[in-house]
Amino acid sequence: MPTTARNPLLPGFHPDPSICRVGEDYYLVNSSFQYFPGLPLHHSRDLVHWQPVGHVLDRPGQLPLDRVRPSGGLYAPTIRHDGSRFHVVCTLVDGTLPGRQGNFVVSAEDPAGPWTDPVWLPEAPGFDPSLFFDEDGSAYLLGTRQIPGAEPEGRTEIWLRPIEAGGDWRFTGPESVLFSGALVDAVWAEGPHLYRHDGGYLLLLAEGGTEQNHAITAARADRITGPYRNCPRNPLLTHRHLGPGQPVGAVGHADLVQTQYGDWYAVLLATRPLPGPDGEPHELLGRETFLARVDWQDGWPLFSPGVGQVEPRLEIRLPDAADPEAAPPAETDDFAAPALAPHWNLLRTPYRPVHQLPGTGLRLPLLPETITERVCPAFVARRLQHHAFEAETLLDFTPAAPGEAAGLVLFQDEDHQLRLLLGADGQLDPVLTLIERRAGKETLLATTSAVPAGTPLRLTVRADGLRLRFRYQDREFAEADATVLSTRTAGGFTGAYIGLYASSHGAPDSPNHADFPWFRYSPRR
Repeated sequence: MPTTARNPLLPGFHPDPSICRVGEDYYLVNSSFQYFPGLPLHHSRDLVHWQPVGHVLDRPGQLPLDRVRPSGGLYAPTIRHDGSRFHVVCTLVDGTLPGRQGNFVVSAEDPAGPWTDPVWLPEAPGFDPSLFFDEDGSAYLLGTRQIPGAEPEGRTEIWLRPIEAGGDWRFTGPESVLFSGALVDAVWAEGPHLYRHDGGYLLLLAEGGTEQNHAITAARADRITGPYRNCPRNPLLTHRHLGPGQPVGAVGHADLVQTQYGDWYAVLLATRPLPGPDGEPHELLGRETFLARVDWQDGWPLFSPGVGQVEPRLEIRLPDAADPEAAPPAETDDFAAPALAPHWNLLRTPYRPVHQLPGTGLRLPLLPETITERVCPAFVARRLQHHAFEAETLLDFTPAAPGEAAGLVLFQDEDHQLRLLLGADGQLDPVLTLIERRAGKETLLATTSAVPAGTPLRLTVRADGLRLRFRYQDREFAEADATVLSTRTAGGFTGAYIGLYASSHGAPDSPNHADFPWFRYSPRR
């Protein structure tokens, strides 16, 4: 019987989706850039209801994000199953540790883990790697690299090379160059995926860059090494012809999956921008995961047949053994579990504890690292997933020195954020401040010393599109412009986060801590 999938499939920052089916189970992985744990993984039985499985890279030894820049880190994973094991290939971009950057592969028998330590692939050039297992059991690695000296800047090509799956993942044959983009002067032909279909090979890729000109294109060949012929209907799906200011934009980076019933679908990324006061579209939530129907015509995939755009809703034929509708994460987290729920992230790799879970609430130490540095601060955060929401927490904290502070942070990167923090003046009397940091410049938006001392403080932020309102206890405190959190303002590839933060702001060895008994995130419809 049919059920309705609603787009986005995974709201909030879930870019570069890759999917595979094993029997009646579907697994979907996304990029995570500078956040830890890395590569969030979801499971479904029907392509509609998705449950978090965890993360592919959840041990500090697997993921060296030391001082990785904003929007560096993990790009464009691909998940595949070889008949017995799962494999994920990915790129660590702008890693700072020699020998632990570039393309790598990890494997697991169970997608819930444990996953192996990365096998680094120094002979695999470029970025956006993908795996392909052919019908005869042979394995291939393909990826993207820039063409030296090509004009315009951003011209790339897709390469392929046979590889021995498992063990040391050594290459076993010569390289073939498959394709360099569907359109004349195509830029950033990337994110390649290869499929066996209709007796030949279909190459699916993205091109045009990750903003308004993003698009999905395809080529096909009779032999895996080519030559690949351009699809005459390219681009297969894009919203760039609709112009800016559309409800859904930047459509691209797709991966195909066939259901056990023989139906075909694609997961892909897109954005939901909001019109800003400057007349420009602003994307707070980042690139999200969407779903599209796929038919086949003359050997080529046909995306969103009869519509030609990403649909807000589409009917999916449910398997007989489908799971009941997955319950969304609880709006209120009291942190009673022994580990953080999968929707929580840290910034970069935590080589020492940056949070504690004593059984009742979340405790953050007063570390010297700050949220304006390329470090791993005491910051536990989750994705913004809605344009209208209310987030609230209770802060139990007494500053012991003028530099100590704790509270709520809305975060895009180290230079673009809003901080609602409880600190202290020179006499250690409590002071609440709201600070905007835009392009590295700090502006004090509001301050008050009319906060109760020695009493837990309730902090609230309410979002209505690009307008943010802040409260403490039951008092209105200040308003702020959310465009500071958008990629239009900050650049980069990530969506905005909201989280709990504490710091001594450079003072070493503070024994103090901040407690957050609970945190609530509630969408407003």
